[in-house]
Amino acid sequence: MGLNWEFTGGSTHLDEDERNGLLANWITTRKQLDQLEQHNIELGKQWANSRIRKPVDLITDHFVKRLHKEMYSEVWAWAGAFRKIEKNIGVDPVRIATDLRQLLDDARFWVENNTYAPDELAIRVKHRLVCIHCFSNGNGRHSRLFADLLAVAMGKTYFTWGAYSEMPDVRERYFEALRKADRGNMKPLIAFARS
Repeated sequence: MGLNWEFTGGSTHLDEDERNGLLANWITTRKQLDQLEQHNIELGKQWANSRIRKPVDLITDHFVKRLHKEMYSEVWAWAGAFRKIEKNIGVDPVRIATDLRQLLDDARFWVENNTYAPDELAIRVKHRLVCIHCFSNGNGRHSRLFADLLAVAMGKTYFTWGAYSEMPDVRERYFEALRKADRGNMKPLIAFARS
């Protein structure tokens, strides 16, 4: 296959086995891959929006995996399956299921006890999801959609993720907000999500 597998800032490197999981053998450019992924993500959003009920319905390992599968099943053979190899980000693959279960238990507790305001709760879950890095690729987009769905289930609207920002460096502002969240300051990530 002729696709140039360059990975830009924020992208997770795929090993040869993961790259061989590309289902669309007609893809030859990164732009085509991005377009196909975006189309599949839109289908995943439609699927997920038809299932939003209560927050606790979303806070399951089954839903986390199924959402990723619905977002990428037309692109990657491994969609919805936990990654099996180390990456430059995320926990050791043997810890993914356990760390995800702990996150989901925490999230259920937070929802049931109104520990955080809805925006903060959704962003805390999003941040930990991306830190765990459950999947070979698509973790940022998956965690943002998961946060959107959780916010909607708690009576809020979808986050805008910088769409209304007048600043040209939206992607860098997002990564800077993530770095601050890594150090325990969630406020910039919450503000970015609503900007």
